[in-house]
Amino acid sequence: MTVKIVTDSTSDLTHEIASRLGITVVPLFVHFGAEAYRDGIDLTTEDFYRKLTQCETLPTTSTPSLGSFAEVYDKLAEETDEILVITLSHKYSATYEVALRAIDQMKKKCRVEVVDSLWAIMALGLIVAAAAKAANSGASLDEVLKLTRNNMQRVDMRMAFDTLEYLKRGGRIGTAQAFLGSMLKVNPIITIKDGYTEAVARTHSRAKAINYLCDFAMTFSHIEEIAVEDATTPDEAELLVERLSTKFPRERIYRTSVSPVVGTHVGPHVLAVSVLGDR
Repeated sequence: MTVKIVTDSTSDLTHEIASRLGITVVPLFVHFGAEAYRDGIDLTTEDFYRKLTQCETLPTTSTPSLGSFAEVYDKLAEETDEILVITLSHKYSATYEVALRAIDQMKKKCRVEVVDSLWAIMALGLIVAAAAKAANSGASLDEVLKLTRNNMQRVDMRMAFDTLEYLKRGGRIGTAQAFLGSMLKVNPIITIKDGYTEAVARTHSRAKAINYLCDFAMTFSHIEEIAVEDATTPDEAELLVERLSTKFPRERIYRTSVSPVVGTHVGPHVLAVSVLGDR
């Protein structure tokens, strides 16, 4: 039987990508006051960012329930006897712990392995997509596990902002704290290291930030998969895709949007590049 792959909505995989690769995506939640929305299901990306820029109080986020993961496991156990779950970093969310504990709630017998990717956004998405492709090609769960853990070391990402205010207010700022309080107009660049936010550079214009993201991708000697994502600036994302297409086929560059749950913590003017490959 084919290994089934499960991830969470912070992977930023589109419905089309997930459906094509047979990936099940379990949504986290975004809360505007008393209103709760399933990430990527109950609220469109456009509607979310419009609400985000208009609200006075920052929305909050929460993990999926034990029951939602257990329900997914039981449903997939009707089709397979091996499931691999790959979640965002445990340093951002308790989703990994919930996915692990949900195994005890299963009604059906099935081997379930849960991996903390230590990543988020399309860095996680690329790891998940690679796992699904291997599973669909007939790889065993142990083989997909080995590939996934290897790819966790081969993936990297960079994300540009025009403000760190959302990261600060959401408590996910990490070492980017050092960039706060600057008297200069900066576009900070961050990555994720060991599962948490790390500052890597600050540029003094949006154009230079885009140059930085492009140069980052170009440092890879071999690119297996690459993704470009934005929140509310598709023109900038398309410009970045155009420049990256000189090194990697345009039709193979994933174009996705930063999900509402992640958007709560990064704000509306984020632009990111994730690469799976070798330097």
